Parts: sequence; structure tokens; C-alpha cells
Amino acid sequence: MTFQLSQAVGKVAPNGNPLVGYRYGADPYALVYSGRVYLYMTNDALEYDGNGGIVENTYSSINKIAVISSSDLVNWTDHGEIAVAGPDGAAKWATQSWAPAAVHKVIGGRDKFFLYFANNASGIGVLSGDSPVGPWIDPIGEALILRSTPGVEDVTWLFDPAVLVDDDGKGYIYFGGGVPEGAYAEPGTARVMKLGDDMISVEGAAEVIPAPFMFEDAGIHKREGVYYYTYCSNFFDGERPEGSPPAGEIAYMTSGSPMGPWTYQGTILKNPGHFFGVSGNNHHAIFQFHDEWYIAYHAQTLSKAQGIANGYRSTHLGRLFHNEDGSIRDVRADYKGVERIGYLNPYELVQAVTIGWSAGVKTELKADREQRVVTGIDQGDWIGLSGVDFGSKGAAAFTASVISLQGGSIELHLDDPAGPLIGELAVPAAAGPDSQSGLKTEVSGAEGIHDLYLVFTGTEETELFELVSWQFIS
Repeated sequence: MTFQLSQAVGKVAPNGNPLVGYRYGADPYALVYSGRVYLYMTNDALEYDGNGGIVENTYSSINKIAVISSSDLVNWTDHGEIAVAGPDGAAKWATQSWAPAAVHKVIGGRDKFFLYFANNASGIGVLSGDSPVGPWIDPIGEALILRSTPGVEDVTWLFDPAVLVDDDGKGYIYFGGGVPEGAYAEPGTARVMKLGDDMISVEGAAEVIPAPFMFEDAGIHKREGVYYYTYCSNFFDGERPEGSPPAGEIAYMTSGSPMGPWTYQGTILKNPGHFFGVSGNNHHAIFQFHDEWYIAYHAQTLSKAQGIANGYRSTHLGRLFHNEDGSIRDVRADYKGVERIGYLNPYELVQAVTIGWSAGVKTELKADREQRVVTGIDQGDWIGLSGVDFGSKGAAAFTASVISLQGGSIELHLDDPAGPLIGELAVPAAAGPDSQSGLKTEVSGAEGIHDLYLVFTGTEETELFELVSWQFIS
């Protein structure tokens, strides 16, 4: 290897956090469906001043929701962004889309998916679709929850939804936040409300959840008949009564009913600053996947590694454990993340935007092809996949679909970007406007379970090609 390998930033092997190393994503919410977990995130994107300098994240221009998914919790497929608000979004009445919540329900014998979002802090909207990645429509053409909704008149911030479909099929939405003047200890701004059977309407009046020192970030999960309402505490810096949640931590309450009454239990996740040396708001989602419990949360680790930790957040994943008495153990946030829970099958077609680790690349939707691909590929860049199972027989060939530009090659390495070379695929330069093609090369030495690295080589300082998909042949 005579060229310089690009260095991973933020997400560095073998760590699993942050989940993505080439883009941001905040306020995660999980939907488990058909053997995959889908994470929906506020689409944090860099903001600049008039001189091109990066400024503090104002959230004011965020009108998209980002989506990634995984079956093994280490390799994540990038599904891109959902255009939610604004003139190009599904909900044209809205101006922003923050803090999503997604849920699945069978209605009329059909799988239906619902994506709830905050229009800044002034209301909550809902989109619907027939798959976890859409396409999405605005089924009601207006906000689902507004100031005129019964029971929410005194909620400071109408945002941060969480949704539960109970065992009987009934839906509930949890939301709210903010601190009225002088009401730090008992802000009274958390709410729960019944959803209609159609999931796009509400019933009755919202009821208060008496969450101590509540600030934002509603969460809900149910385990063994117990309902857990979780939230982020406020940043009041005065004296707090003993047993109160400290500032900026994830706290929880329990109930035997989805509407309460609720009992405060304690906190489970300290502020990101405690673990990563960069503070900020704290946002989470708790979910069950293959009989185990997990918590998704965000922190400014990627932007910190980039030297621009100005409120640009990235999603992380950790295990969550319930004690025998139903209480929740403290969660320790870290870079390691969670254990991989399966293996990647290289003999099935793999979308190139399925990535465990990466250096130098990004992903982009090619609108003319209606597909998301890996772009920004320069010499020395790479993508890595964790736990690829080649089997005892091993692989004989490698194929890839590429969009040629300058051209170059894809080197296939095991266990490290500079690890054993099992094959190399030459990518010719583009010969015309229709530059997407399928290419194939022989491989040898790929047996058993390994991490796999696709290392890109070619002319320096020139974008080489774009990668659409790949697959091994046994």
C-alpha cells in the first residue's frame, strides 16, 4: 500500500458510538419492525455566518428528519432524510421538524406507520406511510396538537412527542416541556393524551404528568405491565430538594396505566458532559430489540472530534437494564456502544450506504436514479463493515455497482483498512453520461467471520467514483 489511508473521525473501530461518523443526527427515536430497528433523528446540519464560519446550532432551519436502520446494531444503513416541513416537505404548513417519534400499527389489516414531529415548540404534526421509510404524506393537512387542543393551554413548549401503542391497540401520545416563570421544581408542562384509533386524531383532553423539574424529551416504554415515562430534567441551578433529579439528566416515573397516576423513581442517564466532556441538552429513546432493552441518546462527540462542538449532535446506543423490582439501573454512556447481535451476509446484495465505520466519505441521494449512494470518494478513503460472515467455503468473487467518474479501484481488506488483501476491483473512468455499471473481480482468502474494509484508490485529490451496492459470490 503506497498511498495514505484516510483517518476515521468520531466513530473509530471497534467502537460503535456515535452510530454514524459522517453526518449528525439528534433526538433519536426508535421503531422496531421486521427484524430491524429504525432510528429517526432531528437532521442537525452545520450553520454558517456571512464569512463562512461555523456558528452555534440554532435549529431554526431544520425541516428534515434523518433515518438509519440496522439488524445488528453496529452496521447502519443510511436511508437519508425525510422532507417534513416547508414548501418542499410533506407538511407544508410547518416550518421546522424536530424530535421525531415513530410508531407502527396494523389498521384494517394493513401495516401503517406514523411519524410525529415538533413544529419548533408551537405544535406537533403527524405524517403517515406504508413502510418505515415512507413515502410519507400529511394525512390531516394541519397540526395534530396546537394551543387550541384541550388541556395544553399552559404548556410552555408544545414539542418532543413520544408515542405508545398499547397491547389492546390503543394509542397514546406524550409531549411538552419548558419552565414557566418561577416553576422550576414543578413546571407542570408534561402531558399525555389519547390518540384516536386512526392515530392521526386525539381524544378528550391532555392530562398533566407531574414530572419533577421537567424540561423536555418525553419517552415511553412498557415492561411487564409497568409504564415508564422518561424525560430530561431542567437546568435550574438553585437548591433542589433531596431526591430531585440533577440538572440535564434523564429521569423516570412509573405507573400501572398509560395515563397515570405516576410515581417519580429517579434518574438513569447523566448529562453527556459527564461522559464526553461536552455538555448540552439530553435526549433519549428506550426500546426493546430481540428481547433485550436499549437506550438511544445523543451527544456532541462527532462534532467535538471535528473541533466544532457548537450544538451539533450525534446518536449513540447503550444497553438498558431493569432490576428485578422493575427499577432501571444507571446507564453509562460511552464510545464502545453495544455488542453486535448478528452477522452481515455478504452473499446478499448490500447497499453501499450500509456502513459500520468510514473515513472521508459521505452519502447522497441521486435524485435522477432514486437511490442513495456513497459519494465523496477520494484516494485513501474507505468504509468498513463489522462481522461479515463469509462461511467455511468462502467467497470466490466480488461484484459492485458503481457510478464512474475519474475511475480507480476498490481494494478488499480483512479486519483493518491495511489488513490482508483478498481482492481488488478496477473501476474504469466514465465513458459517457450513463456511467453506472456492474463490475466483478475474483477474490481469495475470504473465509469465516471478519470485518471487511472497502478501500478506495486512484488519482490523488480527484473524486474517483460513487458506490451504489456490492455483493460477494461463493
